[in-house]
Amino acid sequence: MIISPVAVIQKLNTVLLATLKPLGIWGLGGLSIIDSGFFPIPVSMDGVLIGYVASDHRKFLLYCLMAAAASALGSLVPYYVGRAGGELFLLKRINRARYERMRDRFENQEFLAIMIPAMMPPPMPIKLFEFGAGVFEMKPLLFTTAIFTGKFVQFLVCALITVFYGPEIAHAVRRAMHEHLGIVLGVVGAVVLGLSVYVLRKLFERRGTNFPIEEMGEQEESAEEEDSTLIT
Repeated sequence: MIISPVAVIQKLNTVLLATLKPLGIWGLGGLSIIDSGFFPIPVSMDGVLIGYVASDHRKFLLYCLMAAAASALGSLVPYYVGRAGGELFLLKRINRARYERMRDRFENQEFLAIMIPAMMPPPMPIKLFEFGAGVFEMKPLLFTTAIFTGKFVQFLVCALITVFYGPEIAHAVRRAMHEHLGIVLGVVGAVVLGLSVYVLRKLFERRGTNFPIEEMGEQEESAEEEDSTLIT
């Protein structure tokens, strides 16, 4: 009798859940490392976290911090795989020009390019983004910070819903997010973009300079005024 690899992984996941979950917060950390670095836990880590928070509301913030930190640590596995040989892997499938365009787009917004997918629940293929971060040589500290931030937001939302509305509602919300991932991704992207613009505007105001878009507008206005002066 031949056992499929999928069945083997499912049995292994069952053993891991049964072994690590009773270990409390350390078991949560171990499951997070395995889920992020090797193969996904069947119920997904947000589902595991909901179970932990439901059993002890007082430690919900500690659970979120541990799960996010362990996920960031585990994500270094696909990151360093990509860094070791990911460039050759991609260049066998795409040409050099397309590869360089992908790299340039990633480097322009590398933090958000990792943080936003990390916030999303499965089936978001987060390991592909982690692999790509290694290929394009994103700095390890910046990479782990982006993963930690995104995962912490994801886990904190699940934990707060569990605390205030119960695990049943939290699981229902999680399933709805899984089923409508595209809509969730669009909303989160719009919110993050809006917050980024707001923060950047405040930073430029503190420095006494205009936001780049505003400077472009002023330059266009001054150019128009010069043209009208020349015409007259």
